[in-house]
Amino acid sequence: MENNLKIGKYTDLPTAGGRIIYRLLEMLPGMLSWITLAAIVLASFYYPLIAAIFIILFDIYWLIKTFYLTLHLRVGFTQMRKNMQINWLEKIEDIKNAEYTVKGVVNWRDIYHLIILPTYKEGPEIISESLEGLIKANYPKEKMIVVIAQEERAGEEHNQEITRRIESKYKDVFYRFLITKHPSGIEGEQAGKGSNIAWAARQAVRDIINKYAISHNKVVVSAFDMDTVVHPEYFGVLTYNYLTSVDPLHASYQPIPLFTNNIWEAPSFARVVSFSSTFWQMIQQERPENLITFSSHSMPLTALIDIDYWQVNMVNEDSRVFWQCLLRYDGNYRVVPIYYPVSMDANSAPSFWKTMINVYKQHRRWGYGSENVPYFLFGFIKNRRIPFAKKFFYTLVVIEGYWSWATNALILFLLGWLPLLVGGSDFNQTVLSFNLPYFTRIIMLLSMFGLITTSILSIILLPPRPIKYGRHKYIWMVVQWLLFPLTTIFLGCVPALDAQTRLMLGRYMGFWVTPKHRK
Repeated sequence: MENNLKIGKYTDLPTAGGRIIYRLLEMLPGMLSWITLAAIVLASFYYPLIAAIFIILFDIYWLIKTFYLTLHLRVGFTQMRKNMQINWLEKIEDIKNAEYTVKGVVNWRDIYHLIILPTYKEGPEIISESLEGLIKANYPKEKMIVVIAQEERAGEEHNQEITRRIESKYKDVFYRFLITKHPSGIEGEQAGKGSNIAWAARQAVRDIINKYAISHNKVVVSAFDMDTVVHPEYFGVLTYNYLTSVDPLHASYQPIPLFTNNIWEAPSFARVVSFSSTFWQMIQQERPENLITFSSHSMPLTALIDIDYWQVNMVNEDSRVFWQCLLRYDGNYRVVPIYYPVSMDANSAPSFWKTMINVYKQHRRWGYGSENVPYFLFGFIKNRRIPFAKKFFYTLVVIEGYWSWATNALILFLLGWLPLLVGGSDFNQTVLSFNLPYFTRIIMLLSMFGLITTSILSIILLPPRPIKYGRHKYIWMVVQWLLFPLTTIFLGCVPALDAQTRLMLGRYMGFWVTPKHRK
């Protein structure tokens, strides 16, 4: 069994049988979503009673799920706030050597952090803000190896300008500071973050880690987006978890992304979408058995080398790296929630409609993470050493997640009323038809509990208000949550369904870089 699968799509497989199986698995997420939606529409026309019963049961399921997730959100938020009040460097100092679970480490100062910041046409002000966050971190800079990973396709003039303005200012601040340039047009690679950071990591290992004889198990790699600004105790809490977690070399470490760097200047719908993404990741921290690496994350260098770095031939390398490790270690890999934030940009563009388009494209790219479904299912088929219970759990949880993402909002807010509109006169004279809208309204009102919670937490998470915005802006920060049903449908459900449909039809997507815009 080849445990180190590097499959981007079905054509990457050498055998006809393997290609057929993988192609069918690629179609699975989209088929499940479309069959569900089509079945509800057809049942509303021909079997409206059955459709109405299903919708009522679905509404109850959705209400229970809302309360369940809201409770997890509140607990995750509380734990994050608690962790933000701790001086983690002092906490590390209190660890006894006997408590270290990384073999060969005799002191926390043995640990180095390799920080990779991939860039593609971002301006120097965005890069500088991320680097300043590293400087302000409450952690020794002599234990940080920082890599600015440029793309050759960004253009020589742009790259030279960034190098000139960044290198001279920061090259002597950290243990080592490296600027790499990922060549374009390498055979077998797809242009994107994965191929860029894989190139940068290999160069850093060759030119720094190996050159200075730093043990691989003493290096933690953090792959950040370029707009990632770490909060002061990030590397402290990361190091603490790395030194004390059970089997730390077989785990990734996931922070909570706060999309708040430019939240005040983003349009209202973009703010709702950004906070929704933050809250979902906060919920996932409370369900570590479901947690998968997302966006900015950290992991042991030993694991990264074992899987031969991030994949270079697919879109969502941030989540794929977890599945690579899970298959490589026969199921013995997990993601450790560290309940600590990093700040990133909310999606914003110079105009309202451009922002709308960018948000849609960003969430379509995230929704294209369904490309991991055929990858891990194919790996599960081939790898018999992974326990069946673990295979079943991940299959059920992940497929249900993508199915819910692409269908639930449409069922709840649109298709739920369809039996009343097309069910015919016989159905409209039944008791169930009279009670369906009443029952749906009750469900909607009760679910406002979750919406109220998110609106309150979003206010608490806001960074300081810029002087140019008046206090009345806080009112809009609350009222904006009335847009939630629309953003959930058109900037959540629809792009996810779009992505799954493309994968189902074999219209494979490339990596789309989210433009960074600050006023």
